[in-house]
Amino acid sequence: MDVFSRTFLPAAAEAGVAISTVSRHMPVFRRCVEADDATVLVTRCLRPDRPMQGEFLLLLTYRRLVVTQETRVFHRLRLHLNTELRHLSNVTWNPDPRVAAVELAATAVDGIRERFWIKTGHPKQVWHLDALLSHVFRPRLVAERARQAPRVTALETLRVPAAA
Repeated sequence: MDVFSRTFLPAAAEAGVAISTVSRHMPVFRRCVEADDATVLVTRCLRPDRPMQGEFLLLLTYRRLVVTQETRVFHRLRLHLNTELRHLSNVTWNPDPRVAAVELAATAVDGIRERFWIKTGHPKQVWHLDALLSHVFRPRLVAERARQAPRVTALETLRVPAAA
């Protein structure tokens, strides 16, 4: 059994995703994720800007974010988003324990801002989800901000203003 399979099934069970749903989505995820990539999160989600569009299943690994959509009536699957994490920018998430949900937002490489509303069963799960997202995205955010920060050279720090 490869790393993806060993980590995907426990993550789906932890999120309470039914085995029938997992079975339907697994072929799509298999085509998108490499066998040696470990699963961090599998969860159902909605798009807050399009609530009637149906339910989505979000898969987060250490390298990729894959989101599939299942239509309400015919249960057809459609790949909504498949991207490497390094191609995402402006990744933010807002945990809200009052409503037991987390809003995840990121800008894809094509410039489209993707927003997902992830409901949890309990406020404590909101903080667990926040910790998972921090574990995956914080090192990338810190590295990105360090690259964008203005570089200060040693000479600039030693420069003393001239006396008047």
